Amino acid sequence: MSQDPPNQNPPNQDPPETDRVERLLDDTLRRLPLRRAPRSLEARVLGELDRRSSQAWWRRSFAHWPQAARAGFVAAGGALAGLVLLGGSWLAVAVRTLDVAGPASAWVRRVASVTGTAGNLAASLADAIPRTWLELGLVAAVVLYACLFGLGAAAYRMLYLQPQTGR
Repeated sequence: MSQDPPNQNPPNQDPPETDRVERLLDDTLRRLPLRRAPRSLEARVLGELDRRSSQAWWRRSFAHWPQAARAGFVAAGGALAGLVLLGGSWLAVAVRTLDVAGPASAWVRRVASVTGTAGNLAASLADAIPRTWLELGLVAAVVLYACLFGLGAAAYRMLYLQPQTGR
């Protein structure tokens, strides 16, 4: 049985001497005059801000796109993913029905065979997994994404949005 000495501070609190030094350092640094950025840096920063603001919407980040463009991009991405997963077998059937001649025929048939096999494998796996598992997996993915978003927001608030105390 070990007991803490009675004059020891709790682990979450700084000792009074550290508080005094922190306050003194904070007050000293706040009294210093603000320094102006060098003119060359200021000109480069303002030039970059002007350049970025004059960019077309499709050259900016996804968050700056119009709502219709975002929705179209998400829809096109979903359609492409579905086409890749399920369309491989359709492509294989379509290529088999075409009469491809010439040196490209062997290459086209190999590509069609591989995409058809991948599409059939994806379809078989989708049929083999119980629907309840797929739904629970989707719910788990959404919950984990929400947790990731929440942790990111909390970390941002802790690191960058600390309230200024009036010392």
